[in-house]
Amino acid sequence: MNIDLKNSNIRTATNADLPVLEKFLQILVEAERPFDPTLKEGEIFYYDIKELITDPATEIMVVEYDNEIIGSGYAQIRPGKPFEKHESFGYLGFMFVSPEFRGKGINGLLLNALQKWILSHGITEVRLQVYDENEAAVKAYEKAGFKKLFTTMRCDIS
Repeated sequence: MNIDLKNSNIRTATNADLPVLEKFLQILVEAERPFDPTLKEGEIFYYDIKELITDPATEIMVVEYDNEIIGSGYAQIRPGKPFEKHESFGYLGFMFVSPEFRGKGINGLLLNALQKWILSHGITEVRLQVYDENEAAVKAYEKAGFKKLFTTMRCDIS
């Protein structure tokens, strides 16, 4: 599919976007299931999207193309730990682009918009979490300047 990014628009999400965003979240959960054996079956909501829309410390953005929402993501201001150099940091989550629009630069546009929002709050430290085995996502974030910082490990001892 050949798309012209000039026909795209990034804006703050509203409650009217909830049905699409909730659908995106379930697609995201299904995409992440192969990477995480700890996820429950059925519908999972990692977070309350409606609550995030109204949270002053969070900015949910959507990407529209030809008046259709094709992507989403959020930035959130979180407190740093007492031993870290920064008092707070920006956290990115809910990064989603509809499958037919992947590889077209949409995620990069969304990352830039979310990082501008974080910068507007005087914050320069930005973090996100990605499954280590999700190589495509890891490469995309590395291309955007992110570096691995921490690895979470698990063991089922049952």
